[in-house]
Amino acid sequence: MVLEVEHLVKTFGAFRAVDDISFSVAEGEILGFLGPNGAGKTTTLHLILDLVTPTSGAIIILGRPLKTERSAALQDVGFSSPYVSLPYRLTVLENLKVFAHLFGVERPTERIDYLLKLFQIEDLKKQAVAQLSSGQVTRVGLCKAFLNSPKLLLLDEATASLDPQIAHEVREVLLTAQREEGVSILYTSHNMAEVEKMCPRVIFLNHGRIVAEGSPVDITRAILKEEREEPALEEVFFHMMRQPNV
Repeated sequence: MVLEVEHLVKTFGAFRAVDDISFSVAEGEILGFLGPNGAGKTTTLHLILDLVTPTSGAIIILGRPLKTERSAALQDVGFSSPYVSLPYRLTVLENLKVFAHLFGVERPTERIDYLLKLFQIEDLKKQAVAQLSSGQVTRVGLCKAFLNSPKLLLLDEATASLDPQIAHEVREVLLTAQREEGVSILYTSHNMAEVEKMCPRVIFLNHGRIVAEGSPVDITRAILKEEREEPALEEVFFHMMRQPNV
């Protein structure tokens, strides 16, 4: 397994943000990680990135326990979120060069140029991040996530702020990386139609607990108690919102 999460718990005082969750991500798998705001998705990502210390439980990345082999475990991980700011006074190129240095990327200029072209923002390389639109910043973040040729991608709302055409092209890039390079992806999104297309398996979180796991069709049937032939994750989401204690 590329990622193994075992009985993970995170409390903040009396609040239990992540409540004894266990799951895994296989090589080349795209796992949808879904739930309402406050369900524990972002906290879980931060725990996997070792930005937050777990209260209990274990995280193993490519066979390396995060607790005892942090640097080695995270060296093959990429992360992108449109809600994480980049140094806005630096240009796109300067930002990516800094991260390439931190990641120890070989031939950084070549890698950066390739990624800027891949995400169709090569014309922005000399612009300051402060001058970019939110959608352009999202694509710079994706370039950063791919810099170290990761084996595991943690993507938090990867297509947020993108127009439909660019969002489609970004999804194609992700699917190509999964298909041709065996990249594994833990994928959070509030776009249920996107998740249905991207993720053969999904996990639903609510109140820090896993409340459903399986294919989009299986989850639709289990939660809505109907024999559906097509997934309806948006309906599942609304159903859960009407029953907050699920």
